[in-house]
Amino acid sequence: MRRRIIVLVALALATAGGWFWWTMPPAVAIAVATTGPALRAVYATGSVEPVHWARVGPAVRARVTEVMVEEGQRVTEGQPLARLDDREALHRVEETDARARFADDELARTRTLVTRDIASRSALDRAEAEARAVRAAADAARRRLDDYIVRAPAAGVVLRRDVEPGEVVDTPASLFWIGEPRPLRITAEVDEEDIAQVHDGQAVLLRADAFPNRVLNATVGQITPKGDATRKAYRVRLVLPQDTPLMIGMTVEANIVLRRTDDAVLVPPAAVRDGSVFVVRRETVERRPVEVGVQGPRAVEILRGLARGEAVVLNPPATLLDGQTVRLRP
Repeated sequence: MRRRIIVLVALALATAGGWFWWTMPPAVAIAVATTGPALRAVYATGSVEPVHWARVGPAVRARVTEVMVEEGQRVTEGQPLARLDDREALHRVEETDARARFADDELARTRTLVTRDIASRSALDRAEAEARAVRAAADAARRRLDDYIVRAPAAGVVLRRDVEPGEVVDTPASLFWIGEPRPLRITAEVDEEDIAQVHDGQAVLLRADAFPNRVLNATVGQITPKGDATRKAYRVRLVLPQDTPLMIGMTVEANIVLRRTDDAVLVPPAAVRDGSVFVVRRETVERRPVEVGVQGPRAVEILRGLARGEAVVLNPPATLLDGQTVRLRP
């Protein structure tokens, strides 16, 4: 009998404990809505380059015999930058000059024969045509000698030199970069899905690995009218301020600002579920639909439906209901 009473008491305690845990309010973690800056932007990547610059390469394939400038040196338009081996070209000039002299001598002899009625007029015409053709070939060969001198296309600074004496270079190569160190710009690529939102004059925030703790500024200056169908992107020029610390050739991440709100209502991303938040009011929660704005990895902008200072549930359980009593998680 006593054993039966003990068993009944144990069952009663277990039932009471189960009922307690079943009816106990769920424990939740909360966060308080704050205000701060919210930025809606179009992301792009790009590289820094001068506004005025040009790649300079050889006009012919040949061996470099002399490099005549150094990096950082200022040059004038047409100034020689490098000299190529032109010995074979000189031989062609000598050959065509000799042929031209011979053709001139033949023309003079034919004219003499025509005046003596020994040669026909048609023979004279042929000799004149041959002399003109050979002389033109000689002049062209002489002009091609200038192809063996690499010249500056415009005045500027030698920004980079990628050639040494003795190298064999060909027409696709870029031997020198000539331009002005300032002003600078960024050439960035914007996805075709975002380009309709980008306009001249928009502010741009930049990040570069060389300056990890700084946000740098730029402005949208130009949008290329024709996009790249293969890359599905448009080229956008970003204007840099004169005092920018960025250097030519650096790569940057650019955020083209579409909208900026300095006092936006912000909550952690974990507080938003299916377009709603659960606002904690004393011991109960209120399910409230909200309009979400900018979404980032650390915060979500709430455009409507929530005020600063209100507490919201983080990671609300799927079973949490509007008006349900909750307790704070220790």
